[in-house]
This record gives sequence, structure tokens and C-alpha cells, in this order.
Amino acid sequence: MLNGQGVARKLLELKKKGFKPDIAFVHIGWGEALYFRDVYPDVPLIGYCEFYYHGDGTDLGFDPEFPVDLDDHMRIRTWNMTQLASLTSVNAAVSPTRWQRSLYPEEFRGKIEVIHEGVDTEVVKPDPRQMLTLPDGTVLTKEMEVVTYTARGLEPYRGFHVFMRAVEEICRRRPHCHIVITGGDEARYGKRLPENQSYREKMLKEVSIDERRVHFMGLVPYDTHLRTLQVSSAHVYLTVPFVLSWSMIEAMAAGCVVIGSATPPVEEVIEDGHNGLLVDFFSPKEIADRVDEVLEHPGRMAHLGEAARRDVAERYNVKDKIGEYQRLWEDVMGKR
Repeated sequence: MLNGQGVARKLLELKKKGFKPDIAFVHIGWGEALYFRDVYPDVPLIGYCEFYYHGDGTDLGFDPEFPVDLDDHMRIRTWNMTQLASLTSVNAAVSPTRWQRSLYPEEFRGKIEVIHEGVDTEVVKPDPRQMLTLPDGTVLTKEMEVVTYTARGLEPYRGFHVFMRAVEEICRRRPHCHIVITGGDEARYGKRLPENQSYREKMLKEVSIDERRVHFMGLVPYDTHLRTLQVSSAHVYLTVPFVLSWSMIEAMAAGCVVIGSATPPVEEVIEDGHNGLLVDFFSPKEIADRVDEVLEHPGRMAHLGEAARRDVAERYNVKDKIGEYQRLWEDVMGKR
């Protein structure tokens, strides 16, 4: 409600200056859309529908290591109230994947189109000559065994705890493999550990790894992120049933062989054996097995990265997606 009131006050300031937008676009999750109609009742409004929470079947309660209680259920029901109120106000809405759209109540889905934001495939592309210099001076290239993992926050929602258990096995099996992990210590989604502990610190106490070959990069500039993907031999992407990370689409656009969790909405994008490999989210052994398979037979697995690149160029090219957004705006504004 405070977010909504803050937006309304700013809109009033603009209105007093004579500004009236042709159309407005707003994320409906955090209240910014609540009072838009009270300031601009006749301006077309499009809502961004990122994630509608459920008490079961999605992120909440998916991982038995992190049980939920009644307070968790009441919290997400309250979060959803904001979205439901906003959905009654918007003229149309957008969700980035079919699965994310399917989470919204059926009576509202007719308002929601599926349009992913896409990635710039002219910027994010394979580069076999790329090199990545690590903080310790080690230089990685495409010819080396490089396993990559990236998330904004190293947290259980993105399977970090499971990945680290797989890292222990990968280190044991592949004595020349380097593992590059990018992401911050702060948990962005899900429950945080007490006393400012990080899941990275917690997992390093649990598993035994070769610290000379497992590189924690922290939050990195976008250029470093791209170079990391371009030298990757196998990119591991894990997630509970939740919002799909842009980084997975970018990894595919960069031609990576992606080893993804068999969870929605990953399964909407990756077809096992065609444009990537799918694994059980809860199985470190299966993750290590798939990594082993890719590293042992790079030539045989190269077609997966090539198909991933093709599919992203065809289905998630940002130029095409901008066109889809433009069509939606024109439809809502009555120009077509």
C-alpha cells in the first residue's frame, strides 16, 4: 500500500504539470498499480504478471529441507491480494512463460498474454576464442574443462545447496576441471539464514572441494558474466518451480550446454537431449553424472549448445519480443 501511495503521489505531481501518458506499464506484484486509476482513470494500463504464489505445487514447500508453516501460507495469500486488486484495474497483462501465466486464477488468464522479454542474441553469442581471467590470475578458455553456475544470489531457490554437493563429486571425478560460480552471498529469494550467515559459507562447511579449482566470483559486471558463459563447457542451472532466470536463456544464447533442473518453467524451454539436458533437482549425483558426460564427450554434446542457440534466436530474440510488446500496446490503445 505504501508503494502504491508513493506512485500515486508522483503521478499527481506529473498530472499537475500537464502530463498524461498514452499508456502505462506496471509490475503488479508490489502495489505500484493499486491507485493508478485514482489519478489517471482513462489511461490504458498493462500489468506485468511475474509470479502468483501458491501454498503448494510451486516454490513453497517444494524442498523438504526448507519446511513451511501457517505463517508462510498467510504471508503469500496476503501478497496475492495486491495482485488480485491490480488485475481488476489493468486493461491487459503480460507473463514471461506459459507456466507463470498458468499460476494466475483462471478468471484472469484471459487478460494475460505470454511474452518473454527475450535476450539480445547479437550481444550474447558464442565466442570460441574468448578468455576469462580469474582473480587469482588463472586464465580459462573454451578448450579447458569449465563448469559454470550463476545466480543473482547463491541460495536454495536456485538450487545452490544441491549444486555444491554435486561440486564435491565433480572435483573428485575431474581433476582438471574448473568450476566458476557467479552470484552474491545475499539470498534474494526464500528464507535467509540467521545472523547474516550466507549459504556459501554454510555449504563450504558441509562439502569437501578443491578450493584451487572452485572459483567464487561474487557479483560480476555484465561483461564478465558473458565471458564466463562463453568459456563454459557445461552450464548448470537449477531452480525450484519459480520465476525463470534470464541467465539460463542467456547461457543458451551463448551456445552453452545447459544442464537444467527438470522443474517448471525450465521444462518449457529445455527439451532433454535436444537443446540441453534435464536432471532431478534433488540429485547431486545425477548432476555430476551429466557434467561428467558432457566433459567426457564434448564433440558428441556440442549439438546441444548449437540447438540451444538456434532455439533462443527463434523464440527469445529481444527484437522479436519488442515487436510483440509493441503489438500489445497498439491493441490496448486501439490503434489497430
